[in-house]
Amino acid sequence: MASVPITVRRARDALEARTARVPYRVKLALVWVVIFVVLAVLFLSYGFDTDFMLEWAPFILGGTGITLLVSVCSIVLATVLALIGALARLSKNPVINGVASLYVSAIRGTPLILQITFVFLAFPQFARFAPTYMEGAFLLPAIPAGILALGVNYGAYMTEIFRAGVQSVGHGQIEAAHALAMSPTQTTRRIILPQAVRLVIPPTGNEFIAMLKDSALVSFIGVSELFFRASKVGQQNFRAMETLIVAAAMYWLVTSVFSYFQAKLERKMARGYVRETSHGH
Repeated sequence: MASVPITVRRARDALEARTARVPYRVKLALVWVVIFVVLAVLFLSYGFDTDFMLEWAPFILGGTGITLLVSVCSIVLATVLALIGALARLSKNPVINGVASLYVSAIRGTPLILQITFVFLAFPQFARFAPTYMEGAFLLPAIPAGILALGVNYGAYMTEIFRAGVQSVGHGQIEAAHALAMSPTQTTRRIILPQAVRLVIPPTGNEFIAMLKDSALVSFIGVSELFFRASKVGQQNFRAMETLIVAAAMYWLVTSVFSYFQAKLERKMARGYVRETSHGH
């Protein structure tokens, strides 16, 4: 009887040894395959109307371009606002610092959907106070309104990211720049910003990926993007499950692609930092 546990232990050890020789990526791929098989079985057993999904998929997926347009334009605006806001938050001028602090506090303290609705519906009321030649300046179409609201919102959050990046630059380097008779503007442009940019690019990429998903909120002001099309077609045909699955799959695909490149960018910048550090030592 004593030989049975020993035999079992040996078999277990042999199995673990064989398993250890399998690369981790292969194991991970097998797990994904199993998950997708289970999801496919559940999908087929539920009885989804696949013909309906295939019929409307081109129309729904056609909104992906608008989603990307809104997201890209918004992240560009957010980056500009974040850079200005970070420098303003670090300013010793109380007026500049106070305005930047109020901007960050107000935007971070209110919901994004409220800000989008405000820009599209409430913002045009400022036209009452505008001169006659500016009466139409506050009336924004849905897409520019959505871009403005998303850019302003993410700019406030990214302001703190940029501020932390600027503050991460060592004071010794700033003092060395001053010793070389560099002006504050030259120090910022040549010493601080190049190093800060390297630190803020990875989190900025993360913000862009988050914005891709938050861009669905502009559908509430009538932007015909991915979520808007999926929800409208689903409601009109009483097939919300099918259309939302199509939209969710596309969001997943797009964010997965950008997440892949984001991870590659982070690894590349990390290697560059290690090389620079080793050369410095």
